[in-house]
Amino acid sequence: MGKIDRIRQRGDRTKDDVLYDAGLRNRQTLSEATQQLPEAIKADYPAIPWKQISGFRNILVHNYLGDVDAQTVLMVVRQHLPPLASAVRSMLAQNHADEA
Repeated sequence: MGKIDRIRQRGDRTKDDVLYDAGLRNRQTLSEATQQLPEAIKADYPAIPWKQISGFRNILVHNYLGDVDAQTVLMVVRQHLPPLASAVRSMLAQNHADEA
């Protein structure tokens, strides 16, 4: 998620294809990472739309023609990235507490 934030800070992704593509690739990686989470952990965060995140990843990966709608991606990111980031921070904090 840090990379996504840094890409966002570099400029307008709607006007720079390189930034846009980098952002999509990092969102794809983030979505793939959520698929690797154990179901028991996901169950602790029912407000996160895990299946939709997986579906978003599939759209990004399998859209070979590159016609992913930028406005839809922006809406998904604005709506779902902040709660996901919060959940990940909580997971990491819990993991650190368990290790202590």
